[in-house]
Amino acid sequence: MSPMIGGSPWNTGSDHSDTEGYRSMVMTAPERSTEHTTPDDRPLPRTPREIFESLPPNPRLRAEIINGNLIVSPSGLPKHGRMAMRLAFALLPVQEEHGWESFTGNVDICVEGPRDTVVPDYCLVPVNAPLWGDREILSSALIMVAEVVSPGSKELDRITKPGLYAGCRIPVMLLIDPVASPPTVTVFSDPEDGDYRTTTRTEMGKPLRLPSPVDFDLDTSIFL
Repeated sequence: MSPMIGGSPWNTGSDHSDTEGYRSMVMTAPERSTEHTTPDDRPLPRTPREIFESLPPNPRLRAEIINGNLIVSPSGLPKHGRMAMRLAFALLPVQEEHGWESFTGNVDICVEGPRDTVVPDYCLVPVNAPLWGDREILSSALIMVAEVVSPGSKELDRITKPGLYAGCRIPVMLLIDPVASPPTVTVFSDPEDGDYRTTTRTEMGKPLRLPSPVDFDLDTSIFL
């Protein structure tokens, strides 16, 4: 059965499992129809962006729009969130030095242009970064993003999101990959033409230099 939102059926695309034992839903809008309305005669949301904007904030779910698809996933496991928090603690000196602020998996980022929405596991931004509406930080404001790979998000985190973030010209992306063999940490930098020109990967546990504008030597043993 198709998942239901607002009493109307929605098509589902390919599944992505964000956490072990759970599946996320990938939703694409069906063809528009004037027959489906809400009880107060307002049209139902028909596009991924309209559905996203109609969703109330829910800390147990993560909603993202990636390549035009609405992806709804359960929140991450504790070990997943722990790695993002350890990164945030490690970068506190950088944050305080520059007057920046950071978020761990709890803010929406509006990708300017297509107006897709992503939720990085960690992001570093200037204080009072510009917003789209009152809910989403504009992607052009981001200094750094990080993703923690889980068993069901390998393709999304390793392949899709680096290209997405490079297309936004976010200066630095960090990929923390505890499910690789051996576990690795990769930093992407120098975005140009939808790709990061510089990639540095190290085995988890070894030091890794985060390039400008972060300029920080990260001890990746914090993720072990």
